[in-house]
Amino acid sequence: MRPTAMTVYRWELAKLRYQKRTYLGLGAAALVPIIFVVAIHFRHDRHGGDFAFSSYLTRSGLAVPLVILLFGAVWMFPLITALVAGDIIASEDHNGTLKTIFTRSLERSQIFSGKVLATTTYAVAAILLNGTVAVIAGSIQSGFNSLQSLSGTIVSAPKALELVYVSLLVYLIPIGAIVCIGLLLSSVTRNSAAAVVGTLMISLLIQLIGILPGLGGLQPYLLSTQFNWAPIVRAAWVCALYGLPALAAAFLVFVRRDVAGG
Repeated sequence: MRPTAMTVYRWELAKLRYQKRTYLGLGAAALVPIIFVVAIHFRHDRHGGDFAFSSYLTRSGLAVPLVILLFGAVWMFPLITALVAGDIIASEDHNGTLKTIFTRSLERSQIFSGKVLATTTYAVAAILLNGTVAVIAGSIQSGFNSLQSLSGTIVSAPKALELVYVSLLVYLIPIGAIVCIGLLLSSVTRNSAAAVVGTLMISLLIQLIGILPGLGGLQPYLLSTQFNWAPIVRAAWVCALYGLPALAAAFLVFVRRDVAGG
């Protein structure tokens, strides 16, 4: 049977299971919530409730994943995403192994599609793992209690849990744009380290633009803003403006890649 993009996807997932970058990213996604909850515990015991979001974090463990999403947008999730998005093409390109894939009667578009799907799967797994660990660790620390919203509305614990996972899924919209940028740099640079660092630097640069004086009008259209509870419809099309051109450029670079050399 002729190989398809799904064949490449399964092959890429199998390779990710044996790569240190995968476990480094997923390990960070799981470890950060635990460290965060431990820090809350000792901070509350020693200094009382005088820290950011303390009234929410100490009343319900369901506030933990939401606060981590808020602060993780600065560097954590872009870095976790970039670890695989920036490596998945560049590593094979650098090691000269792309040509071994092309001997399997595969079209370049199929290989590219498989790599995109594998990277997206990794990003989804990292976000859901982070949120799940945060819910469990937070509930152990502060209890599985009802959650008060920023507007003062009290939400029952089961409903709050549902909203936490909806928030995680919505958070994947800007993460998807980061994936596309990482894939572009992975295709262009042919260097994993440069692509990973470059993806993170672009994310940080966009956030820096948002705090520069006189550029407040750009705020709603910056990728970094879409992490901070922006309206979903606006977040979708703004992220598409960043992600789709990057993905298209990555595809064009990849399909024209010369892999005949060593």
